[in-house]
Amino acid sequence: MPSVNVHLNNIAGTEAAIGWAGSHTIVADRPAGKAGGLGLGFNGAEMLALAIGGCFCNDLRYVAHSHAVEIAEIDVQVTLFLEGDPIIATSAEMVVTCFTKDGIDAVNIIEEAKLSCMVSNSIAKGVPVSILLSDLRPRDKPLPR
Repeated sequence: MPSVNVHLNNIAGTEAAIGWAGSHTIVADRPAGKAGGLGLGFNGAEMLALAIGGCFCNDLRYVAHSHAVEIAEIDVQVTLFLEGDPIIATSAEMVVTCFTKDGIDAVNIIEEAKLSCMVSNSIAKGVPVSILLSDLRPRDKPLPR
């Protein structure tokens, strides 16, 4: 079964984190003044919305290539709706504009991309998340109780 691994570490001198996968990086932080945040990067809600939209943009390209269609322009806007305490994402809305170079209607490309979009389909199915304690902590320091 295929898998993807990313890694995040704190950024020295800040309370932000840098994440990477291969040679690509992203900074995660809270807004300036919130819980030590400096506004250096995206918060979790922004990253989730970017994952939804970014994955869909990629899938538009995959679908277009499979049909030998060239895309001239993509504009994707994602609104992530949040509520509760602790706050959670309750829904997302994506508005997609897509134009092909030859003027072919992109509706079929958009519809096919909906079916293959890994992020939005995973969220819709309620992908489980496990949070495990690392065994990399110092052996002489027990966990606080």
